[in-house]
Amino acid sequence: MHRELKRPGVTLMILWEEYRAAHPDGYGYSRFCELYREFEARLAPSMRQPHLAGDKVFVDYSGKTLPIRDPATGAVRPAQLFIAVLGASNYTYAEATWTQTLPDWIGAHVRMFEDLGGCPRLIVPDNLKSGVLKASFYDPELNRSYAHMAHAYSVGILPARPRRPRDKAKVEAGVRIAQYFILGRLRNLPFFSLAEANGAIDRVLEDLNTRPQRRLGLSRRELFEQLDRPALRPLPDTPYEYAEWKLVRVGPDYHVEVAGFYYSVPATLIRQQIDARLTATTVEFFHRGQRIAAHARRHGGERHSTVPEHMPAAHRRYAEWSPERFERDAGDLGPNTVALIRAILASRPHPEQGFRTCRGVLKLFRGPNRARAEAVSARALEIGATTADSIASILRNNLDRVRSTARPEAPALDHANIRGSRYFH
Repeated sequence: MHRELKRPGVTLMILWEEYRAAHPDGYGYSRFCELYREFEARLAPSMRQPHLAGDKVFVDYSGKTLPIRDPATGAVRPAQLFIAVLGASNYTYAEATWTQTLPDWIGAHVRMFEDLGGCPRLIVPDNLKSGVLKASFYDPELNRSYAHMAHAYSVGILPARPRRPRDKAKVEAGVRIAQYFILGRLRNLPFFSLAEANGAIDRVLEDLNTRPQRRLGLSRRELFEQLDRPALRPLPDTPYEYAEWKLVRVGPDYHVEVAGFYYSVPATLIRQQIDARLTATTVEFFHRGQRIAAHARRHGGERHSTVPEHMPAAHRRYAEWSPERFERDAGDLGPNTVALIRAILASRPHPEQGFRTCRGVLKLFRGPNRARAEAVSARALEIGATTADSIASILRNNLDRVRSTARPEAPALDHANIRGSRYFH
């Protein structure tokens, strides 16, 4: 009967009606309820609270730690013990994490859901700072990353109310039992890694969850299979990947700095504050709730990640400049212009230093000057002109139309009557 009341929609009235149908001469409703309350009063305090199947999981960290020794140095590092207890069945999950910080806290939740094979409707944390930024009776403020994880699993977060011990009785009883079963039984075993410790915790939990509970006669696992598991919601297709949220400001170069690397966003957002969502593999940016940019996260190599569409039009054109681009544009005008572009680029220590000159020269050859491009380029090559000003001067002074004054070197005469220099020695 106590177990049946955990099922959604089941009330004492329904159970009494079923009882009277089987026992027409049985107790009246008042006496029936009175006997149940007497039975309920004999249960442990954490079990007297009515919890529907698949409704709530209570989560917290134990106040005690598990020592893990570094095999190389012998130094001992305390591991934290995460505890989760399902409300209806008392099924318990636990694991060791290095810290109680947000990444470990959320990672423990993800692994807890995987162990359960589904998601309850609500998570009830004990106002741990990693998950609850501000404890409040009416409006608790949740950490954004924690809330985002809950959204990914379609579960709600209902922090235990401050100064309301009944809200956390379930998990506190679970913590006491877990400390007795886990820390007590493992106290004399040496551990040299977190994985080794968690393997031992799993074995102890199996004993805890399969051991029959006093007064109920069923184990936590049996109750879990009967009550909680059928009521759990399905897991998402892919496990949640921990993400950190930060408020950032867009720089004047329309890039945002994240851990020493720079990621572009649309240039229209320069100097505005936006939200950044950071995972181990991606960097996403949001403005007024809308995603505006996404990049693969960089951990080395080139420090800038720039999406061409984020650039202002002028910057985009500059980014497209290359020797091949300028030679291709010059090829539309003729071989002399191509040769001039190559000469300009070759005259600089670095080709990029000649990009602006090439752009300026090609711009000179637009419109009515297009027909003169080849002649002007030939004259520029002849006199070694490789600046935009000198080539503009050729155009302005019509030097491409003036016959060259450079005299070719006369070929040596070869004639029988002309004696060579050897004749006089």
